[in-house]
Amino acid sequence: MSDFSLPKLLSTLHNDIQHRLRSVRESIQHPGSKGDASEGVWISLLQTYLPQRYQADKAFVVDSYGKFSQQIDVVVFDRQYSPFIFNYEDTLIVPVESVYAVFEAKQSADRAMVQYAQEKVASVRRLQHTSLPIPHAGGVYPPKPPIPVLGGLLTFESEWAPAFGTAFRDALETDVQEGRLDIGCVASHGHFYFEKGTGEYVFEGETKAATAFLFKLISRLQFSGTVPMIDVDAYAKWLTE
Repeated sequence: MSDFSLPKLLSTLHNDIQHRLRSVRESIQHPGSKGDASEGVWISLLQTYLPQRYQADKAFVVDSYGKFSQQIDVVVFDRQYSPFIFNYEDTLIVPVESVYAVFEAKQSADRAMVQYAQEKVASVRRLQHTSLPIPHAGGVYPPKPPIPVLGGLLTFESEWAPAFGTAFRDALETDVQEGRLDIGCVASHGHFYFEKGTGEYVFEGETKAATAFLFKLISRLQFSGTVPMIDVDAYAKWLTE
């Protein structure tokens, strides 16, 4: 019989994330440093447990028209098919075609923070995607439609009481289009996600919130498929500017 216990392993994963987020909240006073540390906890979780085709990091997102998103706390992007990722003076810039998901990561959720996250997500979704035909042994597949970019919010706490009440739902529902937050986690209370079939938000309160969120995110990414073939020439035109 194995000495391992799957429930204990999953619980340990969540406890580690919750402990690290709580330590950041209690130990770091400077707002900027506290924010950077919180982002680092979530990035570390995703870098460690997402399949290797995905990378997670803080980044700006750019399109072939030279338009940039706001800086995004956590970007989940492709590293298997992405031909280029810019790293300029420790600032990461990712082409929009490579992006699977973007998250705002903060210590606590409130109405202002939800709106801020929605604006960040919208700044990515407004960017233009390229997509080329895909050659194969029997011919050429038509250009693949861009995959929908998932948007989300990651926090340790909620300023609302109850944490997952009407106020939180109302804040999320202020934008279910360009700035829609598809999935998120409040590590002390649970995770949430937008159910497209019903057009409603689902809140899941649990004691292993970080682990449950991770599994839900991986499930959503599995159904996202693979990013389209990027038109590198559309970016190369900027070499002549």
